Amino acid sequence: MLRNLLPDLSPWKASADFRRLWKSGLISNFGSFLTFVALPVQLKDLTGSAAAVGAIGAVELLPLIVCGLYGGALADALDKRKLIVWTEAGQGLLSAVLLLNALLPHPAVWPLYVVAALSSALVSVQRPAHDSLWPRIVAHDDMPAAASLNSLRWTVGGVAGPAVAGVVVAYAGLGWAYAADLLTFALSLAYMARIAPSPAAAEAAKPDLKAVAEGARYAWSRKELLGTYAVDLAAMFLAMPLAVLPFLADDLHAEWALGLMYAALPAGALVVSLTSGWTSRVHRHGLMVVLAAAGWGLAVAAAGLCGNVWLVLLLLTVGGGFDMVSGVFRAAMWNQTIPDELRGRLAGIELLSYSVGPQLGQVRAGGTAAWAGVRASVWSGGLACAGAVGLLALCLPGLMTYDARTNEHAVRMRERRAAPGDAVTAQA
Repeated sequence: MLRNLLPDLSPWKASADFRRLWKSGLISNFGSFLTFVALPVQLKDLTGSAAAVGAIGAVELLPLIVCGLYGGALADALDKRKLIVWTEAGQGLLSAVLLLNALLPHPAVWPLYVVAALSSALVSVQRPAHDSLWPRIVAHDDMPAAASLNSLRWTVGGVAGPAVAGVVVAYAGLGWAYAADLLTFALSLAYMARIAPSPAAAEAAKPDLKAVAEGARYAWSRKELLGTYAVDLAAMFLAMPLAVLPFLADDLHAEWALGLMYAALPAGALVVSLTSGWTSRVHRHGLMVVLAAAGWGLAVAAAGLCGNVWLVLLLLTVGGGFDMVSGVFRAAMWNQTIPDELRGRLAGIELLSYSVGPQLGQVRAGGTAAWAGVRASVWSGGLACAGAVGLLALCLPGLMTYDARTNEHAVRMRERRAAPGDAVTAQA
């Protein structure tokens, strides 16, 4: 029974490049979470404003949209590994800027917003390349397992990063958090340099507006994919509470628990990742996306209504677990049905669905907190999320009936990957 719950390690065992990509992402993700906590804490200390902290999402939004769509076209047209390496190096430079600003006698506020915007641009270019690289080096039937393992590395960094950041920021200072993030980018690049090149497909389109539009048309033709985007966008926009966590900790008279609050969501995701063996045996991926997104909203709503910090931490952990379940099955649907030559552009659209929501959600959470109070911002967003997901499920029957065994796109991709002459199969 326990063996059936443990993560399926088939992709890890079969592909050395997948192991290198996984380790690189784990290290980089850990460092990014240090800054993820340190940046809003520094803004809170400098401004004392929930709206100012929530505005981080606003300045990140436009770069995310523009660079996410164009980054997807770049990922299809260029060598994916090189694109990841250069954007990783750029993010390291931005961490250096944050470090220098933190070391000033009177740190400025404006560099925090500038770095947030530029970092959003680089991540938005990098993520489609990353998300379209690993399906090339993993066998088709191993993709659900690989999605779970990728979720595991995100959540390990998401648990350890905020927990360490809370201690580092409180006892050593913001500069140490930014310095550690800079170091992790250097280590990540060392692993990425050992991955084999991943050039564009022979039929790759030029990275222009026409190519972006082609990807958008394909996405529009796939209503079950549109359903995954819409559900995740609603869940993140309406229920993501991260922008107000520093103020929620104050409201609960538990400033010491801020790092734990940031770590609670990825901790729940980590529990799901460590017991994800069951996911490979589930085929109704769309149904699981809907149920998990609704569970996320209800858990966040309950956290907003509670006055006990330990119960809040538990509910946030439960919410993080539901969010991870949704993420695993979204990734499985995407990677088992999208053609390789369109994978980067669709990854760019996916990036918008799971990133624009949290960015706008920060603005929503901060604005609602300034108007109605911190806890009202959290519980009202969670309830709205559950309601919106239920409505989307009624409007998108294709999502609810999706089955990986019979869906025409999944069957076509399975047959294509099994063909002896397929270039992606050869790489994997």
